[in-house]
Amino acid sequence: MRYRPPGSNWGDYGIDDRVGRLNELTPERVVHAAAEIRTGRRFCLSLPLDYPGGNIVFPFRHPPERRLVDRMGHPATDFPFSHQRAGATGVVNDDIVTLWTQYSTQWDAFGHVGSRFDADGDGEPEVVYYNGHYPGPDVDGMATAGLQGRGVLVDLHHRYGNAKVAVGHAMLAEVMRQQRVVVEPGDILALRTGWAQLLVDMQGTPERETLRTSCAGLDSSDPALLEWIAASGVAAIVADNLAVEAFPPKDGGTGTPYLPLHELCLFKLGINLGEMWYLTELADWLRANNRTRFFLTAPPLRLRGHVGSPVTPIATV
Repeated sequence: MRYRPPGSNWGDYGIDDRVGRLNELTPERVVHAAAEIRTGRRFCLSLPLDYPGGNIVFPFRHPPERRLVDRMGHPATDFPFSHQRAGATGVVNDDIVTLWTQYSTQWDAFGHVGSRFDADGDGEPEVVYYNGHYPGPDVDGMATAGLQGRGVLVDLHHRYGNAKVAVGHAMLAEVMRQQRVVVEPGDILALRTGWAQLLVDMQGTPERETLRTSCAGLDSSDPALLEWIAASGVAAIVADNLAVEAFPPKDGGTGTPYLPLHELCLFKLGINLGEMWYLTELADWLRANNRTRFFLTAPPLRLRGHVGSPVTPIATV
């Protein structure tokens, strides 16, 4: 590919590629990842999808809205089948949900964040997304890729507790050294910060100030951290906090990204981001068993055209 942003990998997986670093989840690596299954124990890594609760976290995102299907002019709650065939037994329930795709535990597709870049070489920057696509790649490619692989967990909460800290490269490297975490190409990096546990403890009534002033996030203003992510070969990054990177972001000034980590991962490198995952129980089990790795199954919903998706990830150890 002739025109691509500095520091990007556009074209490395082909000029039409739409799944980015998920290409690193090769069959051989998935087989290798399956070796992390030793007990068969499984952990659900999703919050209830009506958490955080309300719209305190993001005023423009709302909890799922449930309605009942209309069947023959009646709401489908304990609806008797005898209405459809005289003498038939049984009842049925049927419902509808309206979802804000990025309200709770979610995947970001590459179409979530793009930038202005002169991808066609005409001298004028235009809005484009990963690998020069417009519109940006949606979650359909993630869903059909079969998102399974080896997860590797870094427990930032064990080191920093609920303190609000921006974790740069040196800090992350030190925690990884202390916890004997090794990240290899094709791994899915999981960051436990404790933020999602706060949501669980708040039981659907989030406290704005507590959430705003608590728990770790990656310091996306640290060039060394961004360089490490690019060089690491990770297939995806997930966290139990709001945005993986520390939020709200630091102001880098005119001409800099509002969300540097999102722009690097989603726009330049094709690294999907997972946010507001629930990692507490998995992290505690891994620590108790002197492990940091697990087998992860986490496909998004196959929502063609959508830039994010709810997800119910499963970790198997």
